[in-house]
Amino acid sequence: MFRLNLKIALRNLWKYKGYTAINVMGLSVGLAGCLMIFIFLNYQLGFDKGYENSDRIYRAVSSFQYPDDKFYTNGVPRPFVPALRQDLSQQFEKVAGVRASGGIVRYIGDGTRAEVKKSERIIYAEPELFDILKIKWLAGSPVSLKEPFTITLSKHTAETYFGRWENAVGKRLIFNNRETYRVTGVFADFPQNTSFPFKLVMSYESDKNRPNDGWGSVSSSQECYMLLRKGIDIKSLDGPLAAFIKKYYTSNAPSKENHIFQALKDIHYDERFNNFGGNVTPRSQLIGLTVIGLFLLLTACINFINIATAQAVSRSKEVGIRKVMGSMRKQLIWQFLSETTLITMVALMFACVITELSLPGMESLFGEGITFSLFGHKEVYVFMVLLIVIVSFLAGLYPALVMSGFSPALAIKNKISSTNAGGIGLRKTLVVVQFAITAILIIGTLVVMNQMSFMRSKSLGFDSTSIAVVQMPADSLSMVKFNTLKDLLLKNSSIKSASFCQTPPSSYNNSETSFSFNGSKDLDFQANIKVVDEDYFRTFSLPIVAGRSLSKSDTTKEYVVNETLLKKLNVLKPEDALGKLILLNGLSAPIVGVVKDFNNVSLHERISPIIMFSNKNRLSQLAIKIESSQMMPTMKMVEREWNKMFPDYVYSSIFMDEQINNYYQSERVMGTLFKVFAGVVIFISFIGLFGLISFVATQRTKEIAIRKVLGASTVELVRMLNSSFLWMVFIANLIAWPITYIFVSKWLAGFAYRAPLNIWPFVLAAVLSVVITLITVSLRSYGAATGNTIDSLKYE
Repeated sequence: MFRLNLKIALRNLWKYKGYTAINVMGLSVGLAGCLMIFIFLNYQLGFDKGYENSDRIYRAVSSFQYPDDKFYTNGVPRPFVPALRQDLSQQFEKVAGVRASGGIVRYIGDGTRAEVKKSERIIYAEPELFDILKIKWLAGSPVSLKEPFTITLSKHTAETYFGRWENAVGKRLIFNNRETYRVTGVFADFPQNTSFPFKLVMSYESDKNRPNDGWGSVSSSQECYMLLRKGIDIKSLDGPLAAFIKKYYTSNAPSKENHIFQALKDIHYDERFNNFGGNVTPRSQLIGLTVIGLFLLLTACINFINIATAQAVSRSKEVGIRKVMGSMRKQLIWQFLSETTLITMVALMFACVITELSLPGMESLFGEGITFSLFGHKEVYVFMVLLIVIVSFLAGLYPALVMSGFSPALAIKNKISSTNAGGIGLRKTLVVVQFAITAILIIGTLVVMNQMSFMRSKSLGFDSTSIAVVQMPADSLSMVKFNTLKDLLLKNSSIKSASFCQTPPSSYNNSETSFSFNGSKDLDFQANIKVVDEDYFRTFSLPIVAGRSLSKSDTTKEYVVNETLLKKLNVLKPEDALGKLILLNGLSAPIVGVVKDFNNVSLHERISPIIMFSNKNRLSQLAIKIESSQMMPTMKMVEREWNKMFPDYVYSSIFMDEQINNYYQSERVMGTLFKVFAGVVIFISFIGLFGLISFVATQRTKEIAIRKVLGASTVELVRMLNSSFLWMVFIANLIAWPITYIFVSKWLAGFAYRAPLNIWPFVLAAVLSVVITLITVSLRSYGAATGNTIDSLKYE
């Protein structure tokens, strides 16, 4: 029976090869889109999976509640770790402190291995961390991290420095040209999709540059991980945690401190907090991609159902004869489902080819050094089988029920019409749904593109064009050479200005602190602090609205503040702030200038109150304003001179515009996905509509011929065939508009600064839908309207 069904299916598919091609094309493109989305979702949903006791692993994070704002950070005060280990020992089995840092790691080399010098991100960790995150150790053990100046490496890192990881243990690495560390262990590489991309892990006690040990100092680089004891419910810790906070924090602080125990499974998806991997993907984005995938699948299935039910008329005689010959309805249903399954399998093969060709583009889009594989995970195979089953069922069941239900007598006499072959009403409904999906994606794409254009064109309040930011060494011997390098670079006519700073005007590496103004107590908000030199304002074209910029100084002698800080202090005129004293970190100095507001982070966030001052010991970057026509040769010169000045370090730089663009990586990815998949849905709708109008025109051949004989013009006939489809498109847009408005409004709400939501994306989506329909339907209907009238009247 199976061989017979397969033979009949192949014969029918070949007989109606035009419609088969349309179905295969639509399904293959839709399935390829679903496969790519699934591969990415499988990668994202696999983050931080596979750890032993993963359901008991938690991270402590912090929040600070101010009267008009709430601030979140993944960091904790450094004394938090030992205090938690002592006070909540009955609740947590293990507690580990972890801090991220960076610097130059150097292997001097020996007779068999050349010198290796790299700028690395390193992790200071207590050995308990590896009792919490159990990973495989290839050599040594985490216990060795109890000793000072010991270091453990990942397998790949050990091979980078020593050729083979087996050669690593016992060797010496020099950190920042000052400290020598002994390699005591090698652990297996962490997986690609992890929040812990640890490569070099140093003993926690060796951290010489650790942040302030006070409870009021919180750095996002200082984290704490815990292993909950078996049988303990995390919710039962609310009381002990409240008592812990009350014990260690003062009640009269300008903010209300709080801590949250965040589950391991939430770290990658909670956009309030960062992580060591620097990679957070909100669940809302994953849900959005899932919805797009469902849209693709639904659109492709709608195509199949529309064409199959319309095509049922031409197969009515086949059904009637088979019923007369004794075929049961169940057998006919299985026959038609077999045909659908065969089409789906062929389409899936084409979809795999399309996916394999598209994966490099998707890897380039998402960046982060990640790679995707079509056949690298068993989950993909399971998903393919599910696709075949689901699509075959969704797309094939209804047409099978319709065709198998034909009356044998009417079917043999060719009395089955398109009206009772699946119902015109159903096909119209499906076309409406298909075009509503198309309209939703078109509007969403236009809104995302408009917001991205708005962010690119909106001034951040400073000049970021042709500015390169170069990382500087942090040791005291190197700092002595800073001004020598700056003077040398400024002799080049292509360099307009240069400035040393801790961070550029816009940066995610921000520090906030409490302060007092003009003798008052600490205020109920904190200020963002920026350590800069006297050329900072000229380099970034920051306008001074009152007073002057900072004078040249190696220490803090004066402050410049922004307009937002004065607004929060209720100072109405910038001039009134000049000469007033600010007490910050124990240093009191006057305000000498007020700078015009500028965005210190991305457009997702509002402008912070900012205090700017000088302090040579905290300068870590060099911003260089370059003549735009001489960017590349000038940067090569800068790198050459930098390497001469600091031969023991590794040069690193980034253009300011590139750094700002990185803020909107998520929006850029979503915008590209919307454009690609909206195009895919439009394509599927186009070919599906073409197939449907082709069949409708064929069914109305005699009607068209009679109308031509009675005097109807070609234009009138084309308009007649177009009218019903245009009405369906109009109804689809009416349905799509309110649905899309809700979603895009919610998405735009995530930006503190956003483009106004105008009506033009909705109108343009409607116009595009109408144009696509007119082109598709008119091409086929024109052919039917200009056909030979005599041949049409002989039809049947």
